[in-house]
Amino acid sequence: MKKISLFIAMSLDGYIADRKGSVNWLTGHGKDDNRIDPYSEFAKGIDTVIMGWNTYHQIVTELSPETWPYPDFTTYVVTHNQKASSEEIRFVNESPVALLKRLREENGKGIWICGGANLIQQIVKEDIIDYYYITVVPTILGSGIRLFEKVDHEIKLKLLKTQSYNGMTHLIYVKR
Repeated sequence: MKKISLFIAMSLDGYIADRKGSVNWLTGHGKDDNRIDPYSEFAKGIDTVIMGWNTYHQIVTELSPETWPYPDFTTYVVTHNQKASSEEIRFVNESPVALLKRLREENGKGIWICGGANLIQQIVKEDIIDYYYITVVPTILGSGIRLFEKVDHEIKLKLLKTQSYNGMTHLIYVKR
């Protein structure tokens, strides 16, 4: 069974985007010499990416309009918008929880929940995330799009690893 992982960055006060939806603040405080790269290590263990429409749209219009940044993975975009799928990017109009339950039964590597907040909150509410990879960025936004909203039950986690680089702290938790 494939493992489901949330890999995301948030501000110190728990936001994944500022009040305008921007992620331009997702940087540390300088350049570290030790070249820690949690993403590359994480990416070795996945073959599937799940994201919502807003995250997809932000990637293709702002963050990487010239090149799709995840060519080595099959990407599922959960959306009500009707758009033609390709081999690389599949647009699906189904519950993210139902999609994940179906995909985790397939052979292959893990599944990455990329964003956005609405999609993540639906999945967290159903408690089907196996691993939480959270990078805390050294900034306080004060408002914006919060990563975790009103979960109606406790989700217990176990800390597996921490790394600090460029002023950021990368945390890896597993569900217990």
